[in-house]
Amino acid sequence: MKAALMGEERMRAMLELALAHSPADQTEVALSAGHWALTRFANSAIHQNMASGNAGMNVRAVFGKKVASASSNVIDEAGVRALVDRAVDMARHQDENPDFVSLPEPTDGGSREGRYIGATAECSAEQRAEMVRAIIGESDRVDASAAGSLSVRAYERAVANSLGVRAYSRSTSAGVTTVATGPDGGFGYAAATVNDVGEIDARAVGQEAAQLASMSRNPADVEPGEYECVLSPYAVADMMAAFIGMGFWALAYQEGRSFVCGKMGEKIVDPSVSIWDDGLDPRTIITPYDGEGVPKQRVDLVKDGVATGLLYDSYTAHREGKKSTGHAGGFNPIMATGNATVEEMIASTKRGLLVTRFHYTNTAHLMTASFTGMTRDGTFLIENGRIVGPVRNLRFTQSILEALSNVDMIGRGLKLVNSTLAPALKIGKWRFTSATEF
Repeated sequence: MKAALMGEERMRAMLELALAHSPADQTEVALSAGHWALTRFANSAIHQNMASGNAGMNVRAVFGKKVASASSNVIDEAGVRALVDRAVDMARHQDENPDFVSLPEPTDGGSREGRYIGATAECSAEQRAEMVRAIIGESDRVDASAAGSLSVRAYERAVANSLGVRAYSRSTSAGVTTVATGPDGGFGYAAATVNDVGEIDARAVGQEAAQLASMSRNPADVEPGEYECVLSPYAVADMMAAFIGMGFWALAYQEGRSFVCGKMGEKIVDPSVSIWDDGLDPRTIITPYDGEGVPKQRVDLVKDGVATGLLYDSYTAHREGKKSTGHAGGFNPIMATGNATVEEMIASTKRGLLVTRFHYTNTAHLMTASFTGMTRDGTFLIENGRIVGPVRNLRFTQSILEALSNVDMIGRGLKLVNSTLAPALKIGKWRFTSATEF
């Protein structure tokens, strides 16, 4: 993949051009550019290679309390001026937003870097094909068919505003997902997310999915109901993203639609649970700045079971006379580890289910932090401390507050799933509402 980015000098020049051209009281300009390449495979064969590059600019113009934004991917001098003119014109015609105070001012956070790996930026279609070959080879060993995708990305972002904010960073990321489909209804899933494509062990990813596909052949029916539940990090990451999305964004809290409302500083889940957000943790995909150019801050959301913090951008922070935590879009959640292995969780389970991942999860009820979805790609019945066999997938509707109040064991390791660092969990009670036919 050719990963010739715009570069810091050119990006900053475009931002300064936009700021100089704007007559608004305040102006913010954000510019992003990147290259992306993807290899897709199905039926154990590559069927698509794609590569693309794009750049986009967003301008936010402010007149008093009138605010408007406009976006474009025409990044030349004429295009930038036209974009500023459009944002300015729209802002002049907006109704006032009484809660708007100001764009963010510069903070003394120092210069921060993303993690840019040249090998990821330059990863070729041939290199990706070799990694896919390793994944498919593991499925072949168990007479399964492999499908999935492998992507690499190089990108840079720059933000400037008329109050003096100036931020720039560049990063890379790579990700692979695969589903192995075996005969007799067996399915297995595995994935990896990294900054450095060289850190992906494609054979191990393929082996993980293939082993699950082999183990889950000929699934049996199991009655819906409440079960002890051992959740893999894939499932836990899905749950964590839903949990934070429903409760810990400051705007939801301010508007009274967060389950944390009235409970800040109180115990909301088991004391063994601590969750925080940290875009600078080297174990995640590092995000030095948010979409407003504000340096990312670590925010403790739940500490020892107690609700302790919220995620603020400049708008929501100003509503409370606070400073932004650097959360104008995006998060990097992390859960504290315990000292258990998945094997120990299984051994401690009298009758329960082992869940590889969730599928098609959606919010069911905001104020109880309830979500709904189904299990997928490897669900197993546990009896008397051992896996006795695969079962058909089950649908669930579950309060995450209740689930995290019934944590029996927490895994000793973390897995990066997209932007979330999650451990395995053993939950004392999980509510499954209906069965499926597969």
